[in-house]
Order: sequence, then structure tokens, then C-alpha cells
Amino acid sequence: MNGLGQRFPLSRIKEAFLANRWGGQSLISLYISLVSGIILALQYDAGEAFYSTATIELVVPYGTFWRGLHYYSSQFFFLLLLGHVLAVLWKKEDLMPRKQWVRLCSSLPAALLLLFTGYVLRGDATGEAAGAIAENICLAIPVIGEWINDLFFDIQDSGLRKVYMHHLIGLVALGAYALWPHLKRYPALWRNHILLILGTIIISVFLATPAEPDRIGLLHIAGPWFFLGLQELLRYLPTFIAGVLLPLLPLLLLYLLPHEFCRRKGYIWGIGFWLLAYGIISVVSYVRIATS
Repeated sequence: MNGLGQRFPLSRIKEAFLANRWGGQSLISLYISLVSGIILALQYDAGEAFYSTATIELVVPYGTFWRGLHYYSSQFFFLLLLGHVLAVLWKKEDLMPRKQWVRLCSSLPAALLLLFTGYVLRGDATGEAAGAIAENICLAIPVIGEWINDLFFDIQDSGLRKVYMHHLIGLVALGAYALWPHLKRYPALWRNHILLILGTIIISVFLATPAEPDRIGLLHIAGPWFFLGLQELLRYLPTFIAGVLLPLLPLLLLYLLPHEFCRRKGYIWGIGFWLLAYGIISVVSYVRIATS
């Protein structure tokens, strides 16, 4: 009986997790993020990032709401997309052909980079820290690092102009390319996700969107929440290992995932262990920053 009692809750949790419409919810959050992002882009000036962000909230009608809607829908999109990937990995189903699988999985790094560049474009303390770390990581890549930095960031010389263009066009195009075959096969209908839409709107109305001016005297400045573990790793490991090799490991395991479920358990355990370890390191980084 004890064994049955222990297995029953786990089976119910698994059943509920797999039954949730992760993919549709992530797409609806993406649509909300895109619509609100277009409204903000009409008012944003990459040359005066933080001033422009503050002005949107103070001057633009309902600017605080639109900024909150864009911020929280973007967060939900990435988290729900991650939940969708985990649900797919948990199901005992064979994967699609390798080329299609790699293309679809490329939506994850595209979503993460969209979220990351959004933080950089805020132009506040968090954005500046994130941008500086990203540039240092790019420059640590042998041979092509400087070229990659000039292409995607180059913040010290070009400001946020290139980051802004990639956020608006480059990464959106990459994400659309990765998701398009999936979107045609599994469209998301707004009427099926009313609670998510209402919840996002309510949160955007009542929860303030983070914006941090320069903080003088702090020993540590935190980047985005998903960047905390990487920041902590950079304290102890070479930049190329902590900022490039280790973050690429779970993506590589995901790309190389075997088609047959019986052969993919080791890969899934590897991804799960990486996520657990990264979560622990992120908590350590957060505690360090909070107590500094």
C-alpha cells in the first residue's frame, strides 16, 4: 500500500503535466509579447535606453501597462516553452526526423536570446551588467570571438543599436524560422487560453516592471535571473568554459537526442542534472548578491 501511495501522486502529477497545453500557452504568450513589443518599439530610443524606458512609463498613455505586458508575457513565453520541451522529453514517443528536430529546438536559444536582449535594452543596472558579461563571453571565444561580438553586441563602440536590431528583427526571424512548420501543424487559438490571457493582463496591471537605475557602491550587480548561475560560474572557471561550453551542453544533448525513447534516457538525465545543478548555482549567486 505504501508503494502504491507513493506512486499515485507522482503519476497524477505526470498526467497533469503532460496534459497541460504548454505549446499553445507559450505561443499565446509570444503573440502578446510581439503585439506589446511593437507598441513599445514605436516609443523606444536605443540611443537613450534607460531614459527612453522611463519616459515610456511616464509619458506614453498606459505606458506602464504596455511595458509590464511585454515583460511578463515574454517571461511566460520562455518558461512555457521550456515546459513544452520538458513535456515532449517525458513522453514515450519517437521524435521527428533529425533535421526538423534540430530546427524546432533552435527556438529555445532564440527565445532565450530574445529575453536576454530585452534585459540589455532596458539600459538600467541589470541591462548594463548583462551586456558587459555578454561582450566578455563573446570576446573569450577563440578566433571568431571578436567577429561574433561585433556582429551581435559591440555595445562599447555602437551602444545598443545592434542589440536593438537583433531584438526586433534578427532573433524574431530566427524564432519564426524555427517554429514555422510547427505553427502550421499545431495552431494556438486565443479562445482556448482565456485564463492565461486574463492572468497576464492582471499581473501587468498590478505588478511593477523592474527598472533599476545605476546603483553606486554595490560589490555585485546581478544580471537577469536566468543569468545568475552563469555569473557565479564565471567567478571560478575560465570565461570560455563557463560562458560558452557549459551553457551549450544541454542544447547539444537536446540536438543529439536519440529518436527511440529507450535510448534517450541518458540524455534526459544529463539535461535534468544540468538544470538542477544550474538552479542550485543560481540560488548561491542570488544569496551572494542579496547579502553583499
